[in-house]
Amino acid sequence: MTDELKSADIQLIQRILPHRYPFLLVDRVERIDGYASALGVKNVTMNEPHFQGHFPGTPIMPGVTIIEAMAQTAGVMLGMGFDVIDTELLIYFMSIDKCKFRRKVVPGDVLEMEVTTLRGKPRGKLFKFQGIARVGDEVAAEAEFSAYVDWTPGESA
Repeated sequence: MTDELKSADIQLIQRILPHRYPFLLVDRVERIDGYASALGVKNVTMNEPHFQGHFPGTPIMPGVTIIEAMAQTAGVMLGMGFDVIDTELLIYFMSIDKCKFRRKVVPGDVLEMEVTTLRGKPRGKLFKFQGIARVGDEVAAEAEFSAYVDWTPGESA
């Protein structure tokens, strides 16, 4: 989309996404290419609340939180790609397809989420993405997911 790839640190991510602890699941987003693709990074740590019960003695990051981290990466990509920072942008999951989990994600891992836009247009409301989450060279999870973008929260759709 653009010649210059962008990135977002945690402060900028919080200006784009409404999520906060304990449900903000992306620490930074790199290689943001407009609204075409991006790479999200999550440092997985033992002090995350889901590890208290999933599973005691054998902490494993729940698959749904991996998919949510991919979706949050896509949200940051859209926020940066369409320059809608500080606008209360809301993005809602609509579907998750072709989801597969291939590797456990555990405390100490660095989870990288590659997200690519499969369908969607500027200021459109419906987007479809492909996400692949990796730890090192190993695929941890992959999925296609779609979302509804509410560009004007508070107004009727």
